[in-house]
Amino acid sequence: MNSPRKIERILKGHETSDGAGVKLRRYIGTRELMAHDPFLMLDAFYSDDPDSYLAGFPNHPHRGFETVTYLIQGKMEHNDSRGNRGLLEPGGAQFMRAGSGIIHSEMPRQENGLMWGYQLWVNLPAALKMTEPHYQDLQAQEIPVVETESYSAKLLSGNLGGVQGAAKGFYPIDYFDVEFKPGQSAEIPVAADRSAFVIVVAGSGEISGQKISRGNLPILGAGDVIQFKADDDLRVIVVAGKPIKEPVARYGPFVMNTPQEIEQAFVDYEAGKFSQAV
Repeated sequence: MNSPRKIERILKGHETSDGAGVKLRRYIGTRELMAHDPFLMLDAFYSDDPDSYLAGFPNHPHRGFETVTYLIQGKMEHNDSRGNRGLLEPGGAQFMRAGSGIIHSEMPRQENGLMWGYQLWVNLPAALKMTEPHYQDLQAQEIPVVETESYSAKLLSGNLGGVQGAAKGFYPIDYFDVEFKPGQSAEIPVAADRSAFVIVVAGSGEISGQKISRGNLPILGAGDVIQFKADDDLRVIVVAGKPIKEPVARYGPFVMNTPQEIEQAFVDYEAGKFSQAV
C-alpha cells in the first residue's frame, strides 16, 4: 500500500538579488530553510522588466556541487572556463557539475520580454566533490514526456512510468515538470528514501488534501507517493533526491565538507586552477 507524503511546511520565498543584480525569489538557502539535503538552494526568477535581469550572472566560480537551471521562458547563454558554451531557449535546461572547480557565466540573450526559470543547487558527496567538471544542455525537444489521462510530465531527470529523464551523469535526482488536467487527481511516485519538495508553477490544487497555489513551495514529509488534485490548470515541478548526510561547509560559491576545504578552494581559485583540467 502506498504511503502518501504530506506537506510539512509551505515556503513563500524571500526577495533577493544575485549575480550583477538579478532579482530573485529564494526559497531554499535562507534563514527559513538553509538546506533540504541534498538540496542547497532554490531560486526562482520571473520578470518582464529587462532592468531586473539584463545584467545577468557574469563570470563567477563554483566548487563542490551541481546546478540545475530550468528555463520556462527566455534565453540564457552559458560560457565556462573549460571552453563549454550553450544557449538555453524556452523549455530548456542545463545540468552542470562544478566538481573540482569551474568559472562560468550565465547571461540573458534577450533585450525584452519575460525571463522565467529556476535554479537549483544540488550537493555532492565528499567522494564526488573534486571530480572533473562537466555540463549538459537540454533543449525542450530533448526532454522526454510521459502522458497519462491525468497529467503530462516532462522528465528532466529521474524515472517516471518506466521512462528515463534526459540528464546523464549527474547526482541522481527526480526533476519532473508536471501539468495536470483541471479537476484531475493523480499520484506521482517518489522513492521513500528521498527528500522531496514541490514548486507550484501555476494554478492551484491540493497535495494530500492540503491547498497549494502558485508561488508556494511545499516541503514534503515521509512517504513514497505524492497525491495531487488539480483545481484548475495546476502545474508543478516535483524535485526529490537522496540525502547525503555529510557535514556541509559553504561559503559563497563553494560547498565542501570542512572549513579547511573552503580555504583551499579560495587558494586554488586565486592560483588559476579552476581554468585547468584536473
